[in-house]
Amino acid sequence: MNSSIELPRDVYATEEHQMLLDSFREYIKNDVEPHREQWEEDTACSREAWLKAGELGFLGLTLDPKYGGAGLDFSYSAAIIEEMARLGPDSPGISMHSDIVIPYIEKHGSEEIKQKYLPKMATGEIIGSLGMTEPSTGSDVQAIRTTAKDMGDHYLINGSKTFITIGYTSDMTLTACQTEKGISLIIIDADLEGFTKGKPFKKLGLKTSDTCELFFDNVKVPKENLVGEEGKGFIYMMQELARERMIIALQAIGGVRGGMELTRQYTQERVAFKQPICGFQNTQFKMAEVVTQLEIHTAFVDRCTQLLVEGKLTPELASMAKYSATDMQGKMLDECLQLFGGYGFMWEYPIARLYADARVSRIYGGTNEIMKLMIARGIYSDYFKDLKAKMKARKLAQMNK
Repeated sequence: MNSSIELPRDVYATEEHQMLLDSFREYIKNDVEPHREQWEEDTACSREAWLKAGELGFLGLTLDPKYGGAGLDFSYSAAIIEEMARLGPDSPGISMHSDIVIPYIEKHGSEEIKQKYLPKMATGEIIGSLGMTEPSTGSDVQAIRTTAKDMGDHYLINGSKTFITIGYTSDMTLTACQTEKGISLIIIDADLEGFTKGKPFKKLGLKTSDTCELFFDNVKVPKENLVGEEGKGFIYMMQELARERMIIALQAIGGVRGGMELTRQYTQERVAFKQPICGFQNTQFKMAEVVTQLEIHTAFVDRCTQLLVEGKLTPELASMAKYSATDMQGKMLDECLQLFGGYGFMWEYPIARLYADARVSRIYGGTNEIMKLMIARGIYSDYFKDLKAKMKARKLAQMNK
């Protein structure tokens, strides 16, 4: 696009970033795009795609090299997250595996756990998913009911999870469970007796990335599979959610950028009333709105990405990025699809896939309503701190009666 209407971007400006992006585009072109229709039918991408991603070094970009990673900062992950979304395919689920599950294990796992899982996760031999959401809890992580009973040398796990991204494909699930000390994170290997998976859901979008239910019926898990300290799982999740929400914001930016590029090309080629439809003022106004909103949100998301790299990103800023970018994504892709007319409603046109894939962005990773609550708590932090202290004092008073 004409650089006169694009802000310069510093976040992916290095030669190393560009080399990574060039290599990643080739991977998408050769190893992802040709298989899209088959993967949509299968509701999951192939193992070969995961192994190829590992071979090319796209898994575990931020992971320490001693565990098989590239040891890069998050800006490199951000570059390929956005590029994946721009190009349209949503497989093979790299961001969940590499930028959510791997960091939990690297930051909080024992050395034994790291050596057991991380090297094979970097090669794609082991695929990891995150088991947080449950049928009755949604965004309320503290209310999870899956239990892990301490049986001495192992935990006995019972419960279920739902809407688990790449849960059907994964070889292990980092699972949030209730233990005696509170919420804990435990790795549950897919081949353990009593661990079963539901049939992948048929979804509105993200059709090549499987999503399913997981069921735990007296699953015996070695105590060594505890990640971090027992009872600290909720704290760990709160620490990592900012990263997860930034991933979704980046996907939103990439999706709109891809939709804008497709629409710009289409409106120059499609002729109506004896002229390309880009010649109509309505088309020009709509595209001006799309590009303006894209550039405004890109600037903010880029800044938040840099803060995440520096370890300075707050939960409130991550919530702002996720909520605002995904709201913009839904509105702008709707405008883009409208300019395709009837063709925009046809699944064979990439704009239809981008539109369908975008809808879940306002739901997962914490709904946008929850994001607004997070932001509001930051605005009124003194009030909520005061309220919490009063409630605690009231509870103590009642206990002492």
